[in-house]
Amino acid sequence: MTQETTPETMGEQTCPMCLKPSLSLCEFSKDIPFFGVTYFFSMNCDNCQYYKSDLESAEEKEPSKYTININKDDLNIRIVRSSYSTVKIPTLKMDIKPGPSSNGYISNIEGIINRFTKILEQIRDGSEDKSARKSVKNQLKKISDFKFGTQELKIIIEDPTGNSMIISPKAVKEKLKVKKTK
Repeated sequence: MTQETTPETMGEQTCPMCLKPSLSLCEFSKDIPFFGVTYFFSMNCDNCQYYKSDLESAEEKEPSKYTININKDDLNIRIVRSSYSTVKIPTLKMDIKPGPSSNGYISNIEGIINRFTKILEQIRDGSEDKSARKSVKNQLKKISDFKFGTQELKIIIEDPTGNSMIISPKAVKEKLKVKKTK
């Protein structure tokens, strides 16, 4: 039995950014193969373009770390990422960390690579520092080499909530060691 629901939307809510009644809230659930029933939430403001989304598994999961070595043939491998997770590509010496502007989403390897590419292009285009632009150019070259099949990459997703996953038999899952705060 699937627990998928039709998206429910509430419009004309007060946006937390522009304080106008132009925010739409949406929520629904979907059964994701190999992951389980997942709840999706999003907020979108028509006035200021504020956007926030997240997802959460219906069942409680343990903190997890997924690692996968990929090549250009792996672009369609599915990724479930909660806003609490960190996505790392060690070859690029980059990561996307959780935070207030972080979004949860379902994508694939190609989508993750495109997100990192966009970040690098923004850094390149906005930097006046020649050494920073050169470093970004080298990182973009590694992504290009990956897309042409001459470079492999490793992707790591760490999620203390367990609401993220790399859906592939090639992915290695480990229990994430969460540091306890006093």
